[in-house]
Amino acid sequence: MSALSTLYSDHHRVCDAAFADAEAAGVEGRWPDAEVATTRFAGLMEAHLSSEEASLFPAFEAATGMTHGPTQMMRMEHEHMRALIARLQRALTAKDTDEFGGAAETLLVLMQQHNLKEERMLYPMCDQALTGNTALETTARSQLVS
Repeated sequence: MSALSTLYSDHHRVCDAAFADAEAAGVEGRWPDAEVATTRFAGLMEAHLSSEEASLFPAFEAATGMTHGPTQMMRMEHEHMRALIARLQRALTAKDTDEFGGAAETLLVLMQQHNLKEERMLYPMCDQALTGNTALETTARSQLVS
């Protein structure tokens, strides 16, 4: 695994931990904690998704010529995740534990499946196509906040 793949995979774990904090607070109705945790999670996820869309995916597409392959699917899943995060935020505002829990459950399954696809398929493909691209690694490192 390259430094780039490790960077993005490690950031998945950071996002997962932030999600777990948000989910626990929201389903337990600890609204002040849920607001802080959900805001942190949403920011981490947006940084991750935006970094992939603005840096990793375009570099991979330029190196391989694949513009309608795995990156297109990942972008679609990113939009679905953003919609579920917005649903979490609406449930938080409404202080609706059932809605928050439902959105969180759906988002968890999607994130797990998405991360597996990236870590087992896309990131290894990126490793092959982008070997030695230290500029991309530097950019990604600056985009991913913890």
